Amino acid sequence: MFNIKNKFIRQLVGSFTDLLPIFAVIFVFQIFVLQQAVPNLADIAIGTAFVVLGLTLFIQGLEKSLFPIGEHMAYAFAKKGSLFWLLTFAFALGFGTTAAEPALIAVADEAARIAADGGMIETTEKAKLSYALGLRFTVAASVGFAILVGVLRIIRGWPLHYLIIPGYIGVVLMTFFAPKEIIGIAYDSGGVTTSTITVPLVTALGVGLASAIQGRNPMTDGFGLIAFASLTPMIFVMAYGMII
Repeated sequence: MFNIKNKFIRQLVGSFTDLLPIFAVIFVFQIFVLQQAVPNLADIAIGTAFVVLGLTLFIQGLEKSLFPIGEHMAYAFAKKGSLFWLLTFAFALGFGTTAAEPALIAVADEAARIAADGGMIETTEKAKLSYALGLRFTVAASVGFAILVGVLRIIRGWPLHYLIIPGYIGVVLMTFFAPKEIIGIAYDSGGVTTSTITVPLVTALGVGLASAIQGRNPMTDGFGLIAFASLTPMIFVMAYGMII
């Protein structure tokens, strides 16, 4: 019990240290550049304490649940020897975590509102909802596809740059043909793979799978899924814009 308490305190201090540069930048610009007193200092202090506590609990949650679950399931699927179910799980994991991402929901709703105001779609709520859902599911499907291909890469032993370089070439080429209204949204959609749920689960999946397969190195083969999953939404969303 004493060791657990000490570990939690160390993580609290570590979380505060990680956030310290952010607070330092804010205070320096507020005091020395804007030359204004920091407003609601007591509220900021309380909010900071909650942020530090939340970050600490989140890290503990990753260590105790998400990382072990992802690694265990990847290991179990690899030992089961069923490629179909492993790839199905990889796609479902990428699709499910991305479709439920709050940031993606907010971006899709905002994109639908702007598209309606700009005359790209009808201004009815049904049309905006349809556009937002289409955008969300397109991004989710692209991440699911990326995780599926990434898992297949680990199994087959393909070098990571065989996927990354052609992928970004495809992004650049599609930029010339996609509607200009969708390009910014497409580029921003690549950021959904950096969400707080997708990153730990997908990383754990890659590391666990690489650890379970003989001849694979968890360090060189287990990482890279997030990088590939960051570029596929750009391609899929630009294709979505060209079709819709």
